[in-house]
Amino acid sequence: MVTGIGLMSGGLDSMLAARLLMDQGIDVVGISFTTPFFGSANAEKAAGKIGFRLLIRDITGIHLEVVKNPASGYGANMNPCIDCHTLMLTEAGKIMEREGWDFIFTGEVLNQRPMSQTRAALNRVANLSGYRGLILRPLSALRLAETIPEQGGKVDRQRLLDIQGRSRKPQMGLAEKYGIRDYPSPAGGCLLTDQSFSARLRDLFENGPEEGIPALEMLRIGRHFRLHPAVKVIVGRNHDENCRLMELKGEKDVIFRTVEIPGPVALLAGEPSEADVQLAASLCARYCKAAGEPVRVSLEGRGRSGEVEAAPISEEEIAPLRV
Repeated sequence: MVTGIGLMSGGLDSMLAARLLMDQGIDVVGISFTTPFFGSANAEKAAGKIGFRLLIRDITGIHLEVVKNPASGYGANMNPCIDCHTLMLTEAGKIMEREGWDFIFTGEVLNQRPMSQTRAALNRVANLSGYRGLILRPLSALRLAETIPEQGGKVDRQRLLDIQGRSRKPQMGLAEKYGIRDYPSPAGGCLLTDQSFSARLRDLFENGPEEGIPALEMLRIGRHFRLHPAVKVIVGRNHDENCRLMELKGEKDVIFRTVEIPGPVALLAGEPSEADVQLAASLCARYCKAAGEPVRVSLEGRGRSGEVEAAPISEEEIAPLRV
């Protein structure tokens, strides 16, 4: 039995790539890599719909080093697409070799993305991964060099496709043929491509106070304010975010809540001065239900426990603090 291991985002392209190979009787194993920036939920749904085995691997540690120092640079935001794809192919290749499988495949389409899916970029990633010749891209295979599994007859090249460019019509037509519906949008799977999230991540890398998993998870939620280097405040926007901030709170963080008035949870991280504590309380007051009046704010953490009175911070004061 011929076996191919495929990078599975759970998007339409990777689903179609898997289905094309399964039509040839190839045993398809998907792999979904997870980090705080992207997860496996869509890939798990795709595996259920198409019917292939799915491996899930957390690569947070090694991926974070790539995000901090991408050899090939970033895309429009904090997305190091070429280096990220290289890492994933390298890790998939190690599994392929260990299990004695035949090749790696992806759902990439030639010239669909201007940075990571040009011919030069696809070739660069293949070379950097160490598995050039063993990386098959079924949707664009007829426009790319023949791979080793094709040359050896393990994959029938004539049953692969020649899709290129940014139009989604060929893929949508193929999805209709296969009865694939309710597939996710081709954009939005990776937080590193999001401008707002990237700004927060860049701020965290440059200032701290921490870069652990809880700090990365907090980037997803709330309003973020940088009081000065190594001190920041995150203010929840709704009940769910308030609860999540409480779950992610570290031993050194300080939690603020308005007293007797509905309001947010505010989390102060870093090494705060007394002025920082008062400013955090004012940020908490800014988003409570009191109509601009001073309120009592409770605080707890870092050996502190008590209440302070705080007037809501003005929009003019808050603007330069926003991340």
